[in-house]
Amino acid sequence: MKPPPFVTHRGIVAPLDAANVDTDAIFPKQYGRSIASRGFGPVLFDNWRYLDPGDLDSDHAKRRENPDFVLNREPWRRATVLLARANFGCGSSREHAVWALRDFGFRAIVAPSFASIFAGNAIANGLLTIALPAEDVDALFEWTRAQRVPEMEIDLPHQRLHARGREWRFGIAPRAKQSLLCGWDEIQRTLQRSEEIRAFEARRLAGQPWLRVAPKT
Repeated sequence: MKPPPFVTHRGIVAPLDAANVDTDAIFPKQYGRSIASRGFGPVLFDNWRYLDPGDLDSDHAKRRENPDFVLNREPWRRATVLLARANFGCGSSREHAVWALRDFGFRAIVAPSFASIFAGNAIANGLLTIALPAEDVDALFEWTRAQRVPEMEIDLPHQRLHARGREWRFGIAPRAKQSLLCGWDEIQRTLQRSEEIRAFEARRLAGQPWLRVAPKT
């Protein structure tokens, strides 16, 4: 599914105070047997979020929630920005982890660093990853603890993050920024060059006509 464009976003910030959060913690392996690419929000952080185990046949609305887990408490149930520690998304390359974050409602993740494959999967699915220095992330954790409803505004065109009168600037690769602003996955990005691709194919077949596939009769 084509990701929605990301231009500006304002939302509640959920503090997940853990480093090296791997993709199995984000999306446990037993759910990876599904061939769907949507609907994984209820199993995000499954082993931390519920007190009883689940599988593909579980009715997650009836499972017992862990009252100590941040996403099971107000106002963080409604969070759309996740704050985490270093090396978020490490482990296996499963794209399901990004799908689960997206389907829960997250639009952005702020952390000191991200696993590279996870970060690439995130951008392809419209999920913005913002890497800030560790000391800035420390300050943001303190800020979230001091707020009754910690809300943050993210301005992607100007690469700025605003929170209660404070501002942080963040870097992002031009290609990733363009993909997010336009709502492109890799297929949509490729299609932007359709005319060039058609022109290349025409030149190739003109010089190597034997490559042309004969129509079936």
